[in-house]
Order: sequence, then structure tokens, then C-alpha cells
Amino acid sequence: MARIFDCTAESELLPGMRLARSALGRGELVVLPTDTVYGIAADAFDPDAVQRLLDAKGRGRQAPPPVLVPGTPTLDALAETVPDAVRALVAEFWPGPLTVILPARASLAWDLGETNGTVALRMPDQRIALELLAETGPLAVSSANLTGQPAATTAAEAHAALGDSVQVYLDGGATPGAVPSTIVDATALAAGTGPLRIVRLGVLSEEELRRVAGPAFDDVTDAAPTDDGAGAPGDGR
Repeated sequence: MARIFDCTAESELLPGMRLARSALGRGELVVLPTDTVYGIAADAFDPDAVQRLLDAKGRGRQAPPPVLVPGTPTLDALAETVPDAVRALVAEFWPGPLTVILPARASLAWDLGETNGTVALRMPDQRIALELLAETGPLAVSSANLTGQPAATTAAEAHAALGDSVQVYLDGGATPGAVPSTIVDATALAAGTGPLRIVRLGVLSEEELRRVAGPAFDDVTDAAPTDDGAGAPGDGR
């Protein structure tokens, strides 16, 4: 049965975090707050756990979850190539609502779904999430809702959607809103075959991104705001 911990109270934060770590280590799912919406998390290096995450959301392998990381050094551990423009963006916007898609290291022993050799990475600006990530390492995290439904901005909304498919819910209070992170695809830039490309507009605007790395972007973006991130890595993040 799922357990919900009010992490705004210190008396529940410590046991909640302990049980969340334990659940993730057993391949189970945890819901946690981020700086955008609530996320459903699994051990990124446990393929069965990642599949449980997709099943809980009613989502196929063609829409792999992004990976939340505890800090910028993890970029080099998980990505094969990190262009200078991406380093500038994460220096400016991490922790925060920016997801970057990069070529994944071929040596990584994981299966996030049909990623085409890429990984979508983000460092959230949320204390509970960062503390958990610091202890668990990278987590596959998607928005804590059923696919096609609004993203959860409270633990209660996440529980109503996902129920006992999740072992532990970490309730950090209401998140800022249902606007997801902005997603930038850097795979072409990393390969030397094209510019940075904005694939989803979210909290960060195109103008903010271009202020930091304008020359690395195409002149035209095909990005569009979304409420669930469907069809792109970084769903709801």
C-alpha cells in the first residue's frame, strides 16, 4: 500500500526520504515534488523499474522519461558529448526548468525506452528532489499523472491519478504550476550536423535561451507549449 509523507514536517521528512531511497533501491516507484510539477521516479539504471513507471502512466516505450540529475558533473557521466553552448545554458539555468537532450554514453547499462541513443537531462531546483538525487544518483522521472491528463501539482493529485502503483509519495506542498520545463535538443550540435533546437517551450522562453546561447540556435524554432509533454523526452518535466 502506498504511503504519503508530509515532507514539510521534519518529523516525516527523514522517514519519508529513507523509505523512498529503499523503495527505489528495490525497483519500486516514488512520487516527489520538483520545481515545476510532481514527478514519478524510478531508478534510471533498473529497466524493470523504468517499465513500471511507463506502465503506471499508461505510456509506451516510444516516449522515454527524462533523467533528473543531482548536479552538472553528471552531464559528462551520462552524455557522450556536451557542447560548450549546452554548458553555458546549464550554468545559467540549472538547477531549474531546462531539459537538454544529448547523445547518451554508449557504455551506460540502462534501458529508458526507445531513446535513439539520446538522453534528456535536467537538474531540478527543489530541495527534496535534490536531496534524494544526491543519495540515489540519476532517476528516471516523468510527470506524476496518467498520460493525457493534467500534470499533478500536489501529492494528493498524484495519488489520485497513480494510487498504489507508487510505493512512496513525498509531499512537499504545492509546486509552482503545471508549466513544464523547456526542452532543448542538442544532439545535432553535439554531432556537428546542426544547431541547437527548441523542441518544447515551457517555463523558459526562447528569448531567455537565446540570450545565453543565441548563435547556437536555429533562426526558426518549431517548438510549441504543451501541457503534458506528450511525444517528447522530458514529459511533464
